[in-house]
Amino acid sequence: MKTRLALLVSTWFYTGYFPAGPGTAGSLVAALIAIFFHHHLGFPAWSFAVFAAVLFLPAVWAATVTARESKLEDPGFVVVDEVIGQWIALSAAPHFYWKSALAGFVLFRVFDIWKPFPIRRLEALPGGWGINADDVLAGVYAGLVLWLAGWFNLY
Repeated sequence: MKTRLALLVSTWFYTGYFPAGPGTAGSLVAALIAIFFHHHLGFPAWSFAVFAAVLFLPAVWAATVTARESKLEDPGFVVVDEVIGQWIALSAAPHFYWKSALAGFVLFRVFDIWKPFPIRRLEALPGGWGINADDVLAGVYAGLVLWLAGWFNLY
């Protein structure tokens, strides 16, 4: 039961099994959830940082259990880290609408794939900590760029 719950959370309800680009699929699902919560339920952009913070420790646990059970250091099908990073990036949008959501999505994917210093170093943390921490920092970097771009009215 514990392993199934960890798999459900770590794959973000099986999004991680998308055949092409599971990390991108996880980020896209996170962005779509954010858009829905903002436009239909009235959640402000900053609330996504709260969602990410609440999800972080369960994500570390789930990623640790899933990595141990799969005998992989950082399984590609674990995408809860992308969800957290994407929400952190989107939470920085000064004006949340389709352009900022698209910019936040692209920026997060760029930083998550590129992994500029010191993002890549965070992957060395043990278990679910390393799986999630690099995406948290990629989300912070993307959020900073998104915030600056919005501040200068670039989107």
